[in-house]
Amino acid sequence: MADDSQGGFFSELFAPVAGFGVTFATMFRKVATQEYPEVKWPTQPRFHGRHQLNRHPDGLEKCVGCELCAWACPADAIFVQGGDNDDERGLRFSPGERYGHIYQINYLRCIFCGLCIEACPTRALTMTNEYELADNNRADLIFTKEQLLAPIQEGMLPAPHPMVDGMEERDYYQGKVTSATDEQRRWVEQHAAPADERASETTEEVR
Repeated sequence: MADDSQGGFFSELFAPVAGFGVTFATMFRKVATQEYPEVKWPTQPRFHGRHQLNRHPDGLEKCVGCELCAWACPADAIFVQGGDNDDERGLRFSPGERYGHIYQINYLRCIFCGLCIEACPTRALTMTNEYELADNNRADLIFTKEQLLAPIQEGMLPAPHPMVDGMEERDYYQGKVTSATDEQRRWVEQHAAPADERASETTEEVR
């Protein structure tokens, strides 16, 4: 059997630098460095980023406060507290009987697995492509409902406001509501300030 420990002159000469072979091989290649944050590459369409609470086309919230997302979360990062819609007091936030009164996601715990969005029965909770969530304050990484709600788009009205006249809850999920109606706009103009006051009173009652 040959003695592998014995090598030639050149083998012994280059033995100390043999471990740098990969370094020397890549030293003169073009560096593919992403100049972040000056240059931000787009993520894949199904990238799991920051969550978003979606709205119906007229502005009502899709979340019904069922808490299924919180139950499905393996990291216990989601806290949901539902509330009852009250048409008599002008507090209707969703087409269903209930809505998500308090909604929080703790991004110190979230592992971005996507199980919460799979559990959501109304497609109220989805994940965006936003990934810049770093912060130097732990409290700022607990996102509230106001931070997670989708922005008001054209044709929408901020909740609370009544449902589209003649429509039921199922009509919303069947896509029969395409935008806010003139009746809803007039209601919001007449009741915007009182509705905000009643919403704050409801918050104090829950606390």
